[in-house]
Amino acid sequence: MNNLNDPPHWNIRPNDDGGEGSRWNYALLVPMLGLAAFRWIWSKESEKEIAKAKSEYYQKVTYVQRDLESKYRDIIVENRRTVAHLELELEKEQNRTVSYRRALISQSQKLVEERKVFEHERDQLRQEKKAAQQSGAAGAFYKICLEKEEEWQKKAKCVLKEFEEALKERQRIYCSFTAKRDKRLEIEKNLLVKAAVNPVAVELEMEAGLADIFKHDTHCAVLTNTNKRQNGRLMWLYLKYWELTVDIKKFKKVEEAMIGK
Repeated sequence: MNNLNDPPHWNIRPNDDGGEGSRWNYALLVPMLGLAAFRWIWSKESEKEIAKAKSEYYQKVTYVQRDLESKYRDIIVENRRTVAHLELELEKEQNRTVSYRRALISQSQKLVEERKVFEHERDQLRQEKKAAQQSGAAGAFYKICLEKEEEWQKKAKCVLKEFEEALKERQRIYCSFTAKRDKRLEIEKNLLVKAAVNPVAVELEMEAGLADIFKHDTHCAVLTNTNKRQNGRLMWLYLKYWELTVDIKKFKKVEEAMIGK
């Protein structure tokens, strides 16, 4: 009976007589060695390719990272320069606005003092008028001049009232989040045109003051404010200044008329 655990010619050990079993062993050994050598070479080449790909990948990532960091630093530096420039310009603009307001307040105070002086002179003229009533000519002329300039004063104050209402509306629109900007620009344009053609406005030189208001008056009251008089600061200084100027001009015109007489 055949031994199933050791069939003839299937063993990998060489037969004692050097038969077919030995030939099969050599025939299988050569391809197996070749396959092992191929796998070893392939593994080495694969490792080299993988290492090369990793190296190239890391180089690209490093380059991109450095490039992004460089651009990021440039952007940060540029933004800081821009912010510093804007802060400097804002500070200059605020300083100019403060200077304008101080000058206007000083001029207004000066006009108040002048008005007091003219009121005092008016009282003196009235006393002189009473003293000159014997002849009647000087008193009558003074009365005529005074009435004439008081009419001009009323007319000028009506014009100022119109400008005040328009400026309050303009500032309300400026302080509103819902009002259209075009409406504010239209009001500003109309006011500048009126200041250039209206005789009273021209005499008071209001055009330059309006341009100053439109450029520098940015004050707004709280969001819940409904009182238009709470908005704006520079505009109210100019309105007071123009009102005082009207009073001063009235007295000066009377004085000039009396001196001319």
